[in-house]
Amino acid sequence: MYAAASLVHHVHNAEFLDHYPNMPAWLSPAFVYGAWLGATVIGVLGYWLRRPFLLIAYGCYGLGALVHYAVAPLSAHTPMMHLTIGLEAATAAALLIAVSLEFRRGPREPRR
Repeated sequence: MYAAASLVHHVHNAEFLDHYPNMPAWLSPAFVYGAWLGATVIGVLGYWLRRPFLLIAYGCYGLGALVHYAVAPLSAHTPMMHLTIGLEAATAAALLIAVSLEFRRGPREPRR
């Protein structure tokens, strides 16, 4: 769910980059797509390799969507911006909770 929500937010961000308030001038749509791809590779590797620290990094990246509100006030964002930012952050939080619960449970016994 987080990967899909992250993709939706990144696509919206890349396609409407000029409408997002106070974004740095050097930021380009290609950079936004590249950031999504790089983060997603980390998440996929974390899942395949069963490395919680990679999944935690991936989830923390998703919480970074909230930085939009640090660079511009809530009122400067459109409803669609709020929706995509909120979905990414909420699903990233859910991923972090799931990874934390799984990590807390400890290693599982191998299947036979």
